[in-house]
Amino acid sequence: MEIVKSQQDGKVVFTLTGRLDTNTAPEFQAALLSVFDGDKYVVLDFAGLEYISSAGLRVLLLGEKTAKMKDSAMSLINVREEIREVFEMTGFTDILKIV
Repeated sequence: MEIVKSQQDGKVVFTLTGRLDTNTAPEFQAALLSVFDGDKYVVLDFAGLEYISSAGLRVLLLGEKTAKMKDSAMSLINVREEIREVFEMTGFTDILKIV
């Protein structure tokens, strides 16, 4: 998986490409959680994300909880249909802000 971090309009944007699974989740978790110390708004661009496992879902849940704890916000954009279906089946559409 490739993780690209950028700044756009005062927001931190993570663009993910490939698979978010057991092998790649720890790297993404470290990158994601580190930004909540200083930034108030994080956007996850999933246009290139092809697959997400339970390990990836756990990172998103941890990110959402951390954002709330730090008075920040996290949202997902460009979520592919197959990833959206995983979110719907697991109830993550009720937890995450998906635009």
